[in-house]
Amino acid sequence: MEPISGDALRGHLDALILSALERGSAHGFEVWQRLEAAGSGALKLREGSLYPALYRIEAAGYVKSAWEDGVSERRGPRRRVYRLTPKGTRRLADARSEWQHFTAVIGGILGAPA
Repeated sequence: MEPISGDALRGHLDALILSALERGSAHGFEVWQRLEAAGSGALKLREGSLYPALYRIEAAGYVKSAWEDGVSERRGPRRRVYRLTPKGTRRLADARSEWQHFTAVIGGILGAPA
């Protein structure tokens, strides 16, 4: 299967991130891991795309973030943990509806089975 990256992801990345956070709060790397796993290795997401998208959807009010508690057994710098907001949940529902409409229209044009 060909990897999906770049232009093919544009316009869908925000919804993909919201969907990953629907499973629960996560730091950026964990969001990336969830997306990679859900994409079965076909989704090739660069860090340079993920973090600007996280900042953008946070500014829009779809997610909230906070620094993780300092009490941790792991080493390394603190991580920012993101969680879905009620506004983000509504946006995700809208994005799913938009995606279903899009795939139905384009599928009909391309002759894909319904």
